[in-house]
Amino acid sequence: MMGHSHSLSGAVVWLGVAPGLAALPAVVAPELASVTTNMLSPTELIAGALVCAGAAMLPDLDHPSATIAQTFGPVTYWLSKGVNVISGGHRHATHSLLFAILMGLGTYFLADNYPIGRDVIVVLMIGLSLRAIGIGVPGKTLTSAVVNIFLTAGVFATFLLLGVGYAWLGLAIAVGCLTHIVGDCLTEHGCPVLWPIKGRWVLPYKIGFKTGKAFEQKVLAPALSLAVVALLCLRLMPA
Repeated sequence: MMGHSHSLSGAVVWLGVAPGLAALPAVVAPELASVTTNMLSPTELIAGALVCAGAAMLPDLDHPSATIAQTFGPVTYWLSKGVNVISGGHRHATHSLLFAILMGLGTYFLADNYPIGRDVIVVLMIGLSLRAIGIGVPGKTLTSAVVNIFLTAGVFATFLLLGVGYAWLGLAIAVGCLTHIVGDCLTEHGCPVLWPIKGRWVLPYKIGFKTGKAFEQKVLAPALSLAVVALLCLRLMPA
C-alpha cells in the first residue's frame, strides 16, 4: 500500500475501534482505565486519529523512498537508510507483529516517564499523517518538509492549548503499526508477520491488490477518505 492509504487506514481503524478500546477497563481489564481515560472526548479522538494515522506509516521507515522518509527532509531520509540496513531491508523486521508490540510498549513507557519524549513522538506522528495525505509542494522535498514542520507545530500547539492528554499514545502507536502490517498483507507481496520466523502472510496473487495501481488509487483511497469523514461525523455527533 502507498503512504496515503496506510495513513487513512490508520485513522479509519482508530475511529472504528476507539469506543471498544475505551470500554476495555469496564469489561475485562480495570487496570487499563488510566490508559483509555478521556480518549473519546472530541479533541482526544481527533488527536488519536492523527497519531494512529502517523503510526500507520512507521513500518515503512525501512524504505528510503517511502513517504515517511521524505517527511522531514534529510533527517527522516537518513534515519530511514539506517533502519533499512538494521532491519534487513524493506518489509522485514518492521513489518511484523513484534515490531508493533515493541513500538506500542516502548511508546507507553517513554510517554509515562518522559513528557518531552512523549511530545516528540506526538509531533512526529502528526507530521507523518499530514505529509501522508499530500500536504507539501510537489517535487520540492525540502520545501515540503518546511511546510510540514510549520503545520505540525500549529496542530500540536492547538492540542496543547486544548489540554489534550496522551495516556493512550502507546495504544495508538501499536494499532497504527498493526494496521499497516495488515494492509500490506492484502497486497501482492505480503509481510513477515511472525518475524523472525520466516514466511510471509499474503493473499493469493490474483486476490491481493497491487500497490499504487488503479484499485488502490481510484477505489481504496477514496473509500478510506469517505470512511474517515463518516466515522468522524458518527463519533463527534451529539448523542
